[in-house]
Amino acid sequence: MIQRCHWVGNFAPMIEYHDKEWGVPCHDDRLLWEYIVLDTFQAGLSWRTMIAKRENFRKAFDGFDVEKNAWMTSEKMQALMNDPGIIRNRLKIAATLNNARAFLKVVEEKGSFASFLWDFVDGRPILNQWERPEDIPVRTELSDKISRELRQRGFQFTGSTMVYAFLQGAGLVNDHLVKCFRYHEIISTYGQ
Repeated sequence: MIQRCHWVGNFAPMIEYHDKEWGVPCHDDRLLWEYIVLDTFQAGLSWRTMIAKRENFRKAFDGFDVEKNAWMTSEKMQALMNDPGIIRNRLKIAATLNNARAFLKVVEEKGSFASFLWDFVDGRPILNQWERPEDIPVRTELSDKISRELRQRGFQFTGSTMVYAFLQGAGLVNDHLVKCFRYHEIISTYGQ
């Protein structure tokens, strides 16, 4: 029987996300932007909700095109507020517009958001060795540091807890439980 991380459950889209994507080191700016948007909207909600609505978000946010998201019109923002397929939160929608502009400034300065982000871990994922779900932290010194840096750069809804979830999803930290089959697959595929 395949062992997975405790949070996956039996919801097929969560299983697919866990088995193919979560914790895989990501260097793709478009996908990193997608994770930021989803993690921003996830604040206060379950990740299962976000995975269930991910395709709706993809359509609503123009395929997570950061350029389009950065120059969202007031009409587009209103359309998002009226879209029942996403989380209709005016503050999070406004934060996404703001964060897209901050993201583009980082890209302009650093060449890519991935370069900026991976510099925090010297280009190598942090390999944790958690035995039990309760061992996994919700924030760390690293997420505190990145959160501060993002906020100084004008990002919103990027508290340390959100940033840590983002780092887990984007593979900057391998937080699969050691008994999870993905733990060793990610190490063998992406090196440590």
